[in-house]
Amino acid sequence: MKLQLEKNADNKGRRGPVVLLIMDGVGYGKYADGDAVRAACTPVLDKLRAVCPNTSLKAHGTAVGLPCDDDMGNSEVGHNAIGCGRVLDQGAKLVGEAISSGRLFEGKAWRELSENCVKNNSVLHFIGLFSDGNVHSHIDHLKAMLERAKKDGVKKVGIHTLLDGRDVPETSAPDYIKSFENFLKTLNTKDCDFRIASGGGRMVITMDRYGANWDMVKKGWDIHVRGIGRYFKSAAEAVETLRAETKAIDQDLPPFVISENGSEPLRPIKDADSVIFFNFRGDRAIEITAAFEEDNFEKFDRAPRPKVLYAGMMEYDGDLKVPKRYLVEPPRIERTIGKYLCDSGVAQLAISETQKFGHVTYFFNGNRSGYFNKEIEEYVEIPSDIIPFEQRPWMKSAQITDKVCEAVESGKYKFIRLNYPNGDMVGHTGNYQATIVAVSALDLCIGRIVESVKKAGAVLVISADHGNADDMFEHDKKTGEILHDRKTGEIRRKTSHSLNPVPCIIYDPESKGEYSGDLKSGLGISSLTATCLELLGFLPPNDYDPSLLVLRNINKWG
Repeated sequence: MKLQLEKNADNKGRRGPVVLLIMDGVGYGKYADGDAVRAACTPVLDKLRAVCPNTSLKAHGTAVGLPCDDDMGNSEVGHNAIGCGRVLDQGAKLVGEAISSGRLFEGKAWRELSENCVKNNSVLHFIGLFSDGNVHSHIDHLKAMLERAKKDGVKKVGIHTLLDGRDVPETSAPDYIKSFENFLKTLNTKDCDFRIASGGGRMVITMDRYGANWDMVKKGWDIHVRGIGRYFKSAAEAVETLRAETKAIDQDLPPFVISENGSEPLRPIKDADSVIFFNFRGDRAIEITAAFEEDNFEKFDRAPRPKVLYAGMMEYDGDLKVPKRYLVEPPRIERTIGKYLCDSGVAQLAISETQKFGHVTYFFNGNRSGYFNKEIEEYVEIPSDIIPFEQRPWMKSAQITDKVCEAVESGKYKFIRLNYPNGDMVGHTGNYQATIVAVSALDLCIGRIVESVKKAGAVLVISADHGNADDMFEHDKKTGEILHDRKTGEIRRKTSHSLNPVPCIIYDPESKGEYSGDLKSGLGISSLTATCLELLGFLPPNDYDPSLLVLRNINKWG
């Protein structure tokens, strides 16, 4: 269906394009200590905040479709909300409701997988992020499925744990493992054997995205499926040993395989087994799904590729129909700004480096792959370096900026969206000094874009999808004091996203006062969409969340 935007008769927009700049993971921090954004050298952002219309926006919890306001925002739901201009229930909430109502277990996919294991006396495997971070997965979802699997008569389960330390405290894996092993004891009987089978850090195995590093997926395949890896008698032993040897935080721990006898893996994935990838978020689920499902697969040698029934927690790509079998219907996100603008003949550019390229394309377009109209859209991916982000914290910000400045001044596009990953990707490492460098590099790049915007008579809208770099130390929730490690006395680093609001700054050098210098307050990042449409000279759809602009009684723009 073609979606046509209505033009605003009193507003022709500006000479140049509207540029939506997403500073991924950059929020307004609550505490001075550990706020790498506040500590960074940011003269450009400081000046823009002093002279331009600006406000703060909500970017977590119910403001982006998550179950409650204790849930941190993330790049997936953030770009979904910005792309579609309104708030829709997201994966965590949809899965939770499907489990509590029993719909998940009544569905065809669950019945096929569980009945396959009962019929063949085979193993039901679960692979996924092993925490309650609620960004990619939630361990309570796993526990509920295990309880139901036992009720349905499944006798053997293998759990393949992707250790977090990114959306939860960086060395919390032992706590999750201990609690989970105690939970398994309540399920296991003489005839029921549910066990952890393998694991490793989420940034080492399985959870690659956007084709950045397929070797991660191969490592995951080797330990989950082939049982090839270093043997340990338990997950607790593996984490303790590997931590002592490498000093790595959870997300970076090497892979391990559980073996009771030290000569063969406890529970590799074999023919006739069933496999559930229980992450609900799609970006880091698509590659391992391809390894299980695609016949013509050339990324690495899968031999032997077992004949299994495979399902994802949700449909990860609605256009590609991936995976073929899934447990919960994903949010149906339609009528995005990208679709509206294409149908209205507005030329667009989307650009980032590999680590966030899918966010300004796939997620921004409502979990949709590909172009709406390739004749007037261009998507540019700058290949990310395969290197620890703290070792090169500026990432590809300069290269992104080169392309954006050229595009702004070219006159080819009317709407440009870009994502700088620095604040988020470096923030997740927990390296405070490197994150200060990352945000400082970001500020330099924004300064260059400001000059191009001024030259082209464009409008620059600066915001973020969620916080991260603004909150890098663990604080006591009651007193606000910095928390320290009891053994070493060192500050406890925070690697997860924050619950802080994010900036919104509008730099409009050719403004003639058509809107107030004070933007609306109390709104969420979904309001960026209507704001961009108004700046482009269109009337936003009636059901989009309200624009941030406070329009004045001036007849004509431009």
